[in-house]
Amino acid sequence: MTLRIIETARLRLRPFRLDNVDALHRLWTEPEVRRYLWDDDIITRERVQSLVNVSLKSFEDHGFGLWAVLPRESESVIGFCGFWFFHEPPKLELLYGISPAHWHKGLATEAARAMLNYGFTELSFDRIQASTDAANLASSKVMEKAGMSFWRREMTNGLDTVYFEISRADDMSKTPQGDNHAKD
Repeated sequence: MTLRIIETARLRLRPFRLDNVDALHRLWTEPEVRRYLWDDDIITRERVQSLVNVSLKSFEDHGFGLWAVLPRESESVIGFCGFWFFHEPPKLELLYGISPAHWHKGLATEAARAMLNYGFTELSFDRIQASTDAANLASSKVMEKAGMSFWRREMTNGLDTVYFEISRADDMSKTPQGDNHAKD
């Protein structure tokens, strides 16, 4: 599978590379980002590098992993998105996040929609799910605006977690094509 750059109205998405480890580490250690992504743990640069290596292998083997989110006119990493295995037992889920400096502009929704489209058209997924801590209302809103529907709420790995999902058929009927400017 040949990986490509995905472009939206305002963003470019491309697989993370090893030369992005420092930018991703900075993003993942921002207090507002790590609060829900890493349960407020400050992860090491070495762990980020290891995860980027796992992502690169996942792209090679499966066509999915972590994508860098960049403004169309820049090489600055402002976020991340992709498909990743979460929880116990592991389940493949949509993942996304944007630097707090870029919140409230609809960019997380734009990146999530691009990943949903990639998952359905390039990876032939029939269904995509995502989850967040129940307290992370902003992430739940992104999933809804991206066209996903609430699926269930449960304790997962000791955390109150909400799950959203979308099927390929729902994606075709719910997600507005070309509308990449929804506000988060």
